[in-house]
Amino acid sequence: MTKFSDLNLSPKVLKAVEEAGYETPTPIQEGAIPPALEGRDVLGIAQTGTGKTASFTLPMVTMLARGRARARMPRSLVLCPTRELAAQVAENFDTYAKHVKLTKALLIGGVSFKEQDQLIDRGVDVLIATPGRLLDHFERGKLLLTGVQIMVVDEADRMLDMGFIPDIERIFGLVPFTRQTLFFSATMAPEIERITNTFLSNPARVEVARQATASATIEQGKVMFKPGRRDRAASDKRALLRAMIDGEGAACTNAIIFCNRKTDVDIVAKSLKQHGYNAQPIHGDLDQSKRMEVLQGFRDGTIQFLCASDVAARGLDIPNVSHVFNFDVPSHAEDYVHRIGRTGRAGRKGKTLMICEPRDGKNLDAVERLIGNEIPVLENPLAGKAEAAEESPREESPKKTTSGSRGKSGSSRSKSSAPARKDEAPREEAARDDSARDKSESRSSSGSGSDSGRSSRGRKPSGRDGGKGVVGMGDHMPGFIAQSFDERRDD
Repeated sequence: MTKFSDLNLSPKVLKAVEEAGYETPTPIQEGAIPPALEGRDVLGIAQTGTGKTASFTLPMVTMLARGRARARMPRSLVLCPTRELAAQVAENFDTYAKHVKLTKALLIGGVSFKEQDQLIDRGVDVLIATPGRLLDHFERGKLLLTGVQIMVVDEADRMLDMGFIPDIERIFGLVPFTRQTLFFSATMAPEIERITNTFLSNPARVEVARQATASATIEQGKVMFKPGRRDRAASDKRALLRAMIDGEGAACTNAIIFCNRKTDVDIVAKSLKQHGYNAQPIHGDLDQSKRMEVLQGFRDGTIQFLCASDVAARGLDIPNVSHVFNFDVPSHAEDYVHRIGRTGRAGRKGKTLMICEPRDGKNLDAVERLIGNEIPVLENPLAGKAEAAEESPREESPKKTTSGSRGKSGSSRSKSSAPARKDEAPREEAARDDSARDKSESRSSSGSGSDSGRSSRGRKPSGRDGGKGVVGMGDHMPGFIAQSFDERRDD
């Protein structure tokens, strides 16, 4: 069995790895570190959670241990798609370079430009950045990339999803042609393959798993959800999520809950908190300080449920996540692989559950085609309760007061001896006068042999009230509407 000591890493790096508690490299580390130490370009393809970060961090620390950085000219560059992933890479450098005198700078949004400029001015060996903030510093004349010896692109497929490919191509044009490139991705979309063919020179291709596969240590399942009422679909779906969490019992020590939209992230987190769950949201609209605070709380265990958008799906190394819940089926199939990769890391067991609505059929098919398996269907824990909820309104409906009953009561009140309100008295008198006029006209037409008069007297009253009152008109019915009805009752 291969050990880290067999990979030609420097003694100081090996000491840091040993202190971190690692002895055996993962397949991607075993395949990528030796060619990286030889100075070759590397194209690493591996599922998330397999240790890709250490695959480039360890050889970079070894190679950069010799030499010194100059002001505003970093010696190496690591590009990451999100702030969280960039911060995590910086933590890895701190862990593995603690016995080596290397300087680093982290260029991400949400942090003061002034503080970052001060670090760059002193000179850094390792520059870790998101593409947008890196170009901001470059355009302000605060950064030169002509001294970059090693360039790393991490989570390249996520760069593609977030629209960073034009920025990546521009950055490739700013660094020296002779640099070494380490390129890592979980999937290989055609656009990613085009970039690797353009900017990598005879790379060592290290592929340790079939593209876009999920780890074998992750148990997967899906629950089919069909809303009974459109106006209650969202709340019923949140109730189903809570039932799924409760169904896992003590096995669910913590979990990440993924939603497709930032607004749903906030709503789901708020709903869980209202029902007594220890939950917090994290998405791109939060301040960087708040995002880091929430992530740290989740790592420490002070936060049990992390409601997240896909900003948290890529590259975050939180080792002990027991469950991942997909509140929504991801619109991009590749995101499913990255979401569920937050659990079952480093050989641990994990479980992921997904809620699927009828409208998710197309996205669900894409996910199952990508992973090459059909996700098992699990029993809906609210199936019986949903049926009972649907029956209860039908049973109670006859008890509800209808407008007809209000009309009857109103009619009876108008004929009762109880004193009428001031505004009702003139209307009742007018109705009686109109009714008397109509009766006399009806008798005169009857005497002259009018067919219409006879048919009017001969008809039986229609409607559920049996002619006893006007149904559904309320207490303030104008008098002229009741004329024909009064005629029938008198006849």
